[in-house]
Amino acid sequence: MIGCLLPRDPYWLKSNQATPLIAGLAVAAAAYAGRYGIQAWQAFKARPPTARMRKFYEGGFQSVMTRREAALILGVRESTPTDKVKEAHRRVMVANHPDAGGSHYLASKINEAKEVMLRRTKGSSSAF
Repeated sequence: MIGCLLPRDPYWLKSNQATPLIAGLAVAAAAYAGRYGIQAWQAFKARPPTARMRKFYEGGFQSVMTRREAALILGVRESTPTDKVKEAHRRVMVANHPDAGGSHYLASKINEAKEVMLRRTKGSSSAF
């Protein structure tokens, strides 16, 4: 009775033979992907650490402040408009004010940078 229900050359038998092949290819692909992922992770961990914050000017102050140095202190460009210079001065001064634990020397340099950027002075007017 069962024999008469099954065709002579069953098509499903061929697809069942292909199932292990497909499963084997899937396992191999997963192994290669895992290997690639592990190598990529190791390369990522081995790279040198980078600064996540923006890099600041590392040099000391010049004897006479230039526009370039003033722009570096305030964190603006040399061609920045007056209102942006005042805003940058306020932002930097709030972070470095002597009343809030900042240095008097840095506060005087920040004020001098503002004066240079606003072209109020030609030379150094710092008391330090």
